[in-house]
Amino acid sequence: MGQVVATAERVVAAPAERVREALADYSGMRPRVLPEQFSDYRVEAGGRGAGTQVHWRFAATSKRVRDQLVEVSEPDGTLVERDTRSSMVTTWTVTPADAGRSTVAVRTTWDGAGGVGGFFERTFAPRGLRRVYGDLLGRLERELGGTTV
Repeated sequence: MGQVVATAERVVAAPAERVREALADYSGMRPRVLPEQFSDYRVEAGGRGAGTQVHWRFAATSKRVRDQLVEVSEPDGTLVERDTRSSMVTTWTVTPADAGRSTVAVRTTWDGAGGVGGFFERTFAPRGLRRVYGDLLGRLERELGGTTV
């Protein structure tokens, strides 16, 4: 068993503070920008930033669906989503870029399977998540009134 790491980064045409606030808005903005891989979304507690608890089902493929209950924290200006039902942790970091733009970096880790299945998981899962995150960030940018960069 090894750790699987999926990363993505994108420049978004909106100021960093506005992007951070939008990502941390689990009651309003987040459900509007989630791609089709997310379903059964509901806020269990909180709704904005640290202390929020949110449920969703994430379909990596039609046969690989994770039922997740995520707890949110905000250490050091990042947004951390920790799945209480698995080892999955997603960290969102937003930094200012030039001309009112922001760089959004997302990193997800989890303990992967061993053997041949683990090899395929470490090889293909990060690519799939990168596509999902790209879609989510494009939707976020459109909601914030920016243009896709």
